[in-house]
Amino acid sequence: MLDWLKNLNKEYPEFWKTYLAKFDKKSTRFVVLSTETSGLNPVKDVILSIGSFAVVDNSILIGDSFETVLLQYKFLHDNGLSNEFIVESKMKKLGEAEAIQTLIEYIGNAVLVGHHIDFDVEMINAALERLDCGRLKNEALDVDVMHRKLNDINDKQFSLDELCTAYNIPKSDRNSSAEDAYKTALLFLKLKSRLGIR
Repeated sequence: MLDWLKNLNKEYPEFWKTYLAKFDKKSTRFVVLSTETSGLNPVKDVILSIGSFAVVDNSILIGDSFETVLLQYKFLHDNGLSNEFIVESKMKKLGEAEAIQTLIEYIGNAVLVGHHIDFDVEMINAALERLDCGRLKNEALDVDVMHRKLNDINDKQFSLDELCTAYNIPKSDRNSSAEDAYKTALLFLKLKSRLGIR
């Protein structure tokens, strides 16, 4: 059956209806997003943490940020993974449903930005599907694609570390979704300026 047909007259959760209503006007806000996941398959894998920062008027708004660790008990139990990271983390911990709902409220109609953002979007869409919602409607920009467009490169993808080196963005030993989101936000500001994106 056609997907759109089964969603006809579907009753969505209230937070999803509120989200959909925000797309009447275009946003001037960018949300730089990074997820840490259990793997690379949106069907089988899950989001373990999310970090994001808003960018408005060429500034990273540290106060306008979102960071959480997702409590994925079933996943951890089924796959025999240690939950040491989750227990020791001082970050806010939310169940998947609450984390995704809070994220959707946070991003609103902003343009999403990330490093290989399509993957992050697919992971979020998979989580939304588990909540009986639709797919994200936000426009998205990928810093890797922006870099390749700026330098006319079609045959290679670049890691976040390679891009940070190319644009003199300091690397850190800490590896977290928020840290990656911040580095991506710095990259985005440099690339946005060079590509003349407003």
